[in-house]
Amino acid sequence: MNFERKHLTNEALLDIYKKLLKPRLVEEKMLILIRQGKVSKWFSGIGQEAIAVGVTCALDSDEYILPMHRNLGVFTTREIPLHRLFSQWQGKKNGFTKGRDRSFHFGTQEFKIIGMISHLGPQMGIADGIALANKLQKNNKVTAVFTGEGATSEGDFHEALNVASVWDLPVLFIIENNGYGLSTPTSEQYRCEDLADRGVGYGMESHVVDGNNILEVYHLIKELKASMIENPRPVLLEFKTFRMRGHEEASGTKYVPQELMDTWATKDPIENFRKYLSLTMVLSDEDDEMIKTSIKEEIDRDWAKVQEEPAIVASLEEELNDVYAPYSFENIEPNSETENIRLIDAISQSLSQSMEKHPKLVLMGQDIAEYGGAFKITDGFVEKFGKDRVRNTPICESGIVSAANGLSINGYKAVVEMQFADFVSSGFNPIVNLLAKQHYRWGEKSDVVVRMPCGGGTQAGPFHSQTNEAWFTKTPGLKVVYPAFPCDAKGLLNTAINDPNPVMFFEHKLLYRSIYQDVPKDYYTLPFGKASLIKEGNDVTIISFGAGVHWALETLKNNPEISADLLDLRTLQPLDWDAIYASVKKTSRVIILQEDTLFGGVASDISSMIMENCFEYLDAPVRRVGSLESAIPFMKTLEDQYLPKVRFESELLDLLKY
Repeated sequence: MNFERKHLTNEALLDIYKKLLKPRLVEEKMLILIRQGKVSKWFSGIGQEAIAVGVTCALDSDEYILPMHRNLGVFTTREIPLHRLFSQWQGKKNGFTKGRDRSFHFGTQEFKIIGMISHLGPQMGIADGIALANKLQKNNKVTAVFTGEGATSEGDFHEALNVASVWDLPVLFIIENNGYGLSTPTSEQYRCEDLADRGVGYGMESHVVDGNNILEVYHLIKELKASMIENPRPVLLEFKTFRMRGHEEASGTKYVPQELMDTWATKDPIENFRKYLSLTMVLSDEDDEMIKTSIKEEIDRDWAKVQEEPAIVASLEEELNDVYAPYSFENIEPNSETENIRLIDAISQSLSQSMEKHPKLVLMGQDIAEYGGAFKITDGFVEKFGKDRVRNTPICESGIVSAANGLSINGYKAVVEMQFADFVSSGFNPIVNLLAKQHYRWGEKSDVVVRMPCGGGTQAGPFHSQTNEAWFTKTPGLKVVYPAFPCDAKGLLNTAINDPNPVMFFEHKLLYRSIYQDVPKDYYTLPFGKASLIKEGNDVTIISFGAGVHWALETLKNNPEISADLLDLRTLQPLDWDAIYASVKKTSRVIILQEDTLFGGVASDISSMIMENCFEYLDAPVRRVGSLESAIPFMKTLEDQYLPKVRFESELLDLLKY
């Protein structure tokens, strides 16, 4: 193995050696503890240390790194105290996740490390968002994100590379090609000779690197970083290396040919670097022994410290309080000047005024820039706020949602427009597994709003008409907003953007240009979790949201003899249970109208909670009305039959007769 020290002093070489050796010695300790039953699981990076350590040494301490679960060298090189890492692995409170996640599934702003989730791919999109924030701030920082050769088959990998290339983002995409994805060899994962060749398809510079040569890794990253500061761009790096142990310790390595193990054993990054330092008189045997002894003493000392830490004590209050990032709602009252506008205009006003209020707010979505979006909500925004903050995106919902999360991590706010709510399925994973769980897992906010143009009545068919709020009300950590009127839409969207938590903001397309209201011209906010009592009566409680509110109003207009409370929920997570229960206790009858299909919908949970908490007040069973249990069809006659509007009146009258 050929090492080139270039400008590095003896002291610098020794420092790199110590950093390279430390994760190996920590791992050797962990492997002993696993056999003793004191550690439950371990993903070994033995044989791959030069990549993590070399990259981390070459970057500044305030530059974000997004590692994988074999990159212990990133964490130790950033000098995270070992006792904190041990606490994390042991599920102790002094770790980074309060016992809620294991291994390296965590992030830490203190050390500028953002760990992966088990779905692997989304972290590459996060790196895009972090790098975009760096680029907008012109701070000359680069971002490094790790992945294995197996995860390069995921769509998120391709989405992230494409976005980074199109936007000229300073990201180092680092592939650790260690030969196997669990037990599947690379020959069964892809057909190209080198994964670095994929960079050509994205117009991206790429390199194939010896991942076991610490100095080759270090010098290349240093050179690339300097170049990327002068010429911001992404770079794809494929580091050839080998995984000397199993995918995790329980899986073993029986599927690996012994001759392959023997070949790579001769390429051990630590042993070869130690020999080089010895031959060049930089490291003596005595100094080497002293370094090892010092690291081992630190490991033993910090491990003993963690054993003295008490076990996690479950706290119901703490668990529930940490699902969402803290947010103190600021009630901003509007002045008296109003204008009669449509719901779509109210949303546009909210976005525009929020862009003025929050200089670090970025809008992202397909065709939202010069074109103004599919519904023209952001028409004229490019002229007002510029293309840096009003960004057309490629068609890659997952990558863009992940990038929005990266923007949040690096101090920005993001609003992502789904062209249609139906398309959110392509970005479902990062929403429910990344945004929703991030604060609960490691205490980091996810300051992202996802706008969801939704709903039927426009003859748009099965892929442009869904109202899929129930996909998200089920997921702890998300907030779900669904206004029916322009005033509510503007005030609630302002609040959603202010709130540091992820918000799914549903906008019914049928209401965009059909519903007018006098809306305050200036900026104001409305609280989440507060329903609106639109009409008051004594015979029955009608609970609805979105277009259902207007269908209920039409029904009541056609049946003036019905005395009803009409409750517009406005937000579905959180729900206004106080308003619901108060109305039910007053009227003793309740009907819940939703546009979604019935089974598993919001109405089902509201019905259950009413039965559990207000049963003695009811004079009739709770009635639910929703769409047919089918996909929403295209032709008007079929769509009319599908939607619950045509059945609501008869169901309501039937309930009143009970």
